[in-house]
Amino acid sequence: MPQDQVRQFLDFEKPIKDLLDEIELTKERTEKTKIDLSDQVTQLEQKVAETRKSITRNLTDWQRVQLSRHPDRPYTHKYIELMTDNYVELYGDRNIKDDKAMVGGFATLDDQTVMIIGQQKGSNTKKRQLRNFGMANPEGYRKALRLMKLAEKFNKPVITLIDTPGAFPGLEAEERGQGEAIARNIYEMMRLKVPVICVIIGEGASGGALGIGVGDRVFMMENTWYTVISPENCSTILWRSWDFKMKAAEQLKLTSAKMNEFGLIDGIIPEPDGGAHWDYSIAARNLKKQLIASLKELRPMDPQKRINERIEKFSKMGFWEEYK
Repeated sequence: MPQDQVRQFLDFEKPIKDLLDEIELTKERTEKTKIDLSDQVTQLEQKVAETRKSITRNLTDWQRVQLSRHPDRPYTHKYIELMTDNYVELYGDRNIKDDKAMVGGFATLDDQTVMIIGQQKGSNTKKRQLRNFGMANPEGYRKALRLMKLAEKFNKPVITLIDTPGAFPGLEAEERGQGEAIARNIYEMMRLKVPVICVIIGEGASGGALGIGVGDRVFMMENTWYTVISPENCSTILWRSWDFKMKAAEQLKLTSAKMNEFGLIDGIIPEPDGGAHWDYSIAARNLKKQLIASLKELRPMDPQKRINERIEKFSKMGFWEEYK
C-alpha cells in the first residue's frame, strides 16, 4: 500500500488529501515545538476514516470506473502475493512468445494447489508499457488456455483475476487471430472439468475480460465495472465525443451492483472504505475468503454436473422477448 507521501488522489478524493496534508503539518509542528498534539492527530485520522466511508457511500457510476483504474489499486500480482504461498509463474504460449499482460501459475491457497491466471497492468510507466497496460495479445489468451489445460490435467481448480480495458486492438494482434483466441478460450472454459472461479478486480471490458471470464462462479470487487465497451468509447460512438462518458457510464449499467441485480454475476466482494487502494490486505483477505468458500462448494461436485450448470448459467443470461 502506498505511503501517504506518494499516494495519488482522484478529484473526488481531495477532501481526504486535505486531511492527510493537515496530519503531516500537525506532526511537523509537533517536531518543531515539542508540544504534544497527538489528540489532534487522532481526531484528524478519525475524520479521514469517516470521509473515506462517506465517499464510498455516495459514488456515482463514473467515479466507480475511476476507482477501478486508480493507479494505486492492487493488481493481480499483488493479490497473488497477499493471498497465496509457493507461487510459481509459468510463461509463454508455446507458439509465439510470452505475453507480459497475461500472467499465471500454480500457487497454494489455503493449503490447496490452484492455478491463478490474470491480467497485470504494472505499477509505473515503464512497467505499464512492458505489460501493455493489461491489454493482452492473442498469445496471452493462448497462454491462459495452456495453463487452464495444465490445471485440468492435474485436477487443480482455476482462478482468474480480470483487470483489462480490453484485448489489444492493434493490427498485429488481429493478424495473429485475436478474435479466434478469445472465442477459443470461451469455448474451452465452458468445458473445463475442474472448478473455475472468475473475479473482476478492476476493469472488465469487452472480449478482453470474457477471454478469461467464463466460470462456475463469477464475482466482482465492489468498485469495478464489467461491460462490452468502456464509457469513453461508448460516448465516442453515440455522441461523437468523450464529453458524455459520465452519462455513458450510467446508461451502460456497468457497476457491480447492477451486474448483480441483472444476475450476470454471483456476488460482490466488499472493498475497504474508499476503495481497495486504501488497504491491500483487507481487499486481499475479502477476496481470499470468497475464493475459499466457493472452492469448498464446487470441489465436491461431479465434473459433468459442474460443466452442465456452467453452460446453463451462461445460456440463461440476458433479457429478450419473442414476437410471433
